[in-house]
Amino acid sequence: MEPDIGIGKKKREAVADALAQALADTYALYQKTHLYHWNVQGPRFGPLHALFGVQYNELWVALDPMAERIRALGVMAPTHGAIAKRSTVVADNDAAPSEDAMLRALLVGNETLVKSARAALEVADDAGDQATADLMTERCAAGEKAAWMLRAHLAA
Repeated sequence: MEPDIGIGKKKREAVADALAQALADTYALYQKTHLYHWNVQGPRFGPLHALFGVQYNELWVALDPMAERIRALGVMAPTHGAIAKRSTVVADNDAAPSEDAMLRALLVGNETLVKSARAALEVADDAGDQATADLMTERCAAGEKAAWMLRAHLAA
């Protein structure tokens, strides 16, 4: 049964598609951040291990509301394979790059995520979907804060 929520099918599908992009980027960044949390080493191990832990947990908690919002729009959440193909967050081949390389990669990943969330926000606004717009506003703010924290560690 199709949702009758005041947003037409085409608009719901467009919002769900943009939201699926943000979900894919969030999931990929979650995985990268968690891997770095496990493998960081060097003189800044303590603070970076803690920072990456906070960031991967925040990303993990964000995934479920996005997937559930896609379902509320009447669209199936993307499969793991679809998420992997769709993500624009660059995957790593090196499990243990330097501390600064990790910081730079996560900075780029968070900025990529902010861009996909902002794009989904615009699609949601155009569709009159305030619930998704609110969710993406939160993702933009969280990604911008994470990027700021990472930049601050690079400036040291």
